[in-house]
Amino acid sequence: MTFNIYTLGCKVNTYESNAIIDILKEEGYKLVDTKDKSDITIINTCTVTNTADNKSLKTIKHAIKNNGGIIVVMGCLTQVSAEIVKSIEGVSIIVGNRNKTFIPRLIEKYLQTKEQIVEIKDLTKESFEPMQIIDFNKTRAFVKIQDGCNNYCSYCIIPYSRGNVCSKKHTDVIKEIKNLVKNGYKEIVLTGIHTGHYGEDLTNYSFYDLLKEILEIKGLERLRISSIEMNEITDDIIELIKNNHVLVDHMHIPLQSGSNQILKLMNRKYLKEDFIEKIDKLRIARPTISITTDLIVGFPYETEELFNETIETINQIKFSKIHVFPYSRRKGTVASEMPNQIDERVKKERVRKIIDISKDLEIEYMNKFVGKEMYILPETIKNGYLYGHTTNYLNVKVKSDKKLNNLIKVKIEKVEYPYCIGYICE
Repeated sequence: MTFNIYTLGCKVNTYESNAIIDILKEEGYKLVDTKDKSDITIINTCTVTNTADNKSLKTIKHAIKNNGGIIVVMGCLTQVSAEIVKSIEGVSIIVGNRNKTFIPRLIEKYLQTKEQIVEIKDLTKESFEPMQIIDFNKTRAFVKIQDGCNNYCSYCIIPYSRGNVCSKKHTDVIKEIKNLVKNGYKEIVLTGIHTGHYGEDLTNYSFYDLLKEILEIKGLERLRISSIEMNEITDDIIELIKNNHVLVDHMHIPLQSGSNQILKLMNRKYLKEDFIEKIDKLRIARPTISITTDLIVGFPYETEELFNETIETINQIKFSKIHVFPYSRRKGTVASEMPNQIDERVKKERVRKIIDISKDLEIEYMNKFVGKEMYILPETIKNGYLYGHTTNYLNVKVKSDKKLNNLIKVKIEKVEYPYCIGYICE
């Protein structure tokens, strides 16, 4: 039987989709492109914002209308909104954020009964669901090391859709990365819902311990952390960053707001001054490090004055890129019940302002590397150009018609946003 899979949302979903692809292939199923009709269609959903919900529902209905067959819906939307998904005519199997690896068995059961199957677990009682990937559909491989979040930021639905923090066995992480490196992957990206909280549920083993052990793997050329909270970057981790350049020259650290008043309302558990101090420490350890961030604008109570305070903060920190989102009111979260909700028009205007600031900061950072020689990891070739990223995640475009499998040295000539233009050094 043939299958295809739609993946929405974060790197964790991307990893899990790849793991399911491997499992189904081992069971004899054949993967086909989402443009093609298949016997089975899997939709791995996201629910982080209202926009994500709508996109997930639209994808489900599109698959039912255009593909038919067995429709499997899984992930964050199904975990928190199973009743909505159940009500969609044509959905065959519904799986939450556990037992995704059981999908082949659920398909077999559905083929026998032809009755809708709903597999939603209480995540407060569930441990980490073991998954391994042997191949990945990108030049860098994601490895999921943990699931869940215990922070309960006032705006966030994710703790309800992903459950409490639970960690993959460190021996399984090391084994998986060794196999991926053996299969030719030069860069590994550690990912999770709350990556830096890895080990919180383990005995005498922390995220720092895991990083140290991974860095001993022979053949691994780059190790990237998909995202980490400011207060999870310990002095020990900063020492690792300082002394081991397998850890890349880039960290994604969510700020969410540059106003202490809004941070408190968000339940973010730090002040902007703490954040700035941590960034300063990182830049002492790695002067050229790229610091990117997430920002939410239009949070309840965010006056124009408080928004301008955020602008002052991001200009002081000088991020190399900002991912900005308008606040999305999520039913069941503390923030959804707050008064002083911000008008949608105001949110959109603030998003535009931050996008403009981000572009200026990106170009300023990129220009620092004009004339420098750097290594890129080749990713795609299009119209006679090779595209790849440096260790600090500059997107570099060089003239070449060859797909190279190793890191290659390039010299940056100029910036043509969003690319750095360079040439391959002989």
